[in-house]
Formats: sequence, C-alpha cells, structure tokens
Amino acid sequence: MKNIVIIGGSKGIGSAILLQQLETNLVYNISRNAPEITHPNLKHFSLDVLQDTLPEIEAIDTLIYCPGSINLKPIGSLSIDDFRNDFEINVIGAVKTIQKYLPVLKKGTDPSIVLFSTVAAKLGMPFHASIATAKAGVEGLVKSLGAELASVVRINAIAPTITETSLSANILRNDRMKENMVERHPMKGYLKPKEVANMANFLISENAKSISGQVFEMDYGIVTFKI
Repeated sequence: MKNIVIIGGSKGIGSAILLQQLETNLVYNISRNAPEITHPNLKHFSLDVLQDTLPEIEAIDTLIYCPGSINLKPIGSLSIDDFRNDFEINVIGAVKTIQKYLPVLKKGTDPSIVLFSTVAAKLGMPFHASIATAKAGVEGLVKSLGAELASVVRINAIAPTITETSLSANILRNDRMKENMVERHPMKGYLKPKEVANMANFLISENAKSISGQVFEMDYGIVTFKI
C-alpha cells in the first residue's frame, strides 16, 4: 500500500485519480472542497493550497498535483491578473507543494510526482495565451526537476486534450458542441477522466520506473496528426 498525496482530488480528473487509488492505497486529499465520498483509505484536508499552510504528512510515496484552469479569452481581453492567476494555480501551487513534501517524498518507496499540462502548450490554439503560458511553465518544471531529482524522485506530466469535467462544462454544454469536439480530433473522440486516471496510475507504478522528465500527450491525435 502506497501513501499518495493528491492536490485537487475532489473534482474532475483529480476525483477520478482519487477513486482509482483508494482501491489499493492510502490517499491524502488536499482541496478546498471535500470529495463526495468517504472511505477508510481517505484522509481529507480542506484548504486553499495557494493561501493556506499545507498539512504535515509523515509518509509519502507519490505526489499528484491536479489543479488547473480554463481561461479562454482573446489576448486583448486578458488582463495581467489573468496571466498571474493562471500561473499561480498551475505553477506556483505545484512548486509550493513540491517544496513542502519533497523531503518526505525522498524517503518514500519508488517516489514519484505527476503534474498536468495541456495540449495547448504544444499546439497553437486561439484564445489559450494565458493557460498555455502557465502550462508551458509546468512542462519546464518537469524537465528541470526531472534532471535535478533523477537519482531520487521521478517526475512526469500528462497533457490532456479537452476532458469531460465540470471545468470544461461550458465548452461541452450541448450535444452539438460535443459532436464538434469529436470531429476536431483525428481519432474522433475526447477524454473521459478515467482515461487520464489510468495514465496517472501507470506513471506512478513500478512499470514506469525508467520514465522521468516526460510530458505525455493524451490528445486523440489533435497534436500528433493532420488528416
């Protein structure tokens, strides 16, 4: 049984990861809202990662940072605060969490970190300037820390395309928009949270012990293919 810390496990992709990991591991969830389940393997801390002091946790094998944002506006409508807030949520929160728990994580069993990017960090997409900039920072963090911690802790990121969560509800708000999103992707689909959770589960497992400093595109072909 591993000790897994999930930041943002109450909703969306984080919730799917949490539910999957509870089957076999002890999970510490840190988020503003509690998950909608109770489980003997779950311990929850209600707080704002950016504003509050992170709790002390004695044993950690895996750290997964899930918070993100979808802030889609033309560059002329984006304020400096938009860029600052997206960077705080996606990068500073991850850095704060890693700095807090790294000393404990280094003592863990096959210790690993998973962060989240987006396909928009590689594929130029209109109206994504703020979030793509922030997630590019996440990818840089993964590369740098992958090298710095190579002999001690593995760190990787997942870069999903649009995923059916509450965060993307406005983009997928009706059947027509869902069908348009399917057609935009060469492999004719978009992500469900469980698919992303499966990738996270692989990256924290011993099956991925040779993998660090990598960003994995889960893109249904939208970055990779032009057909």
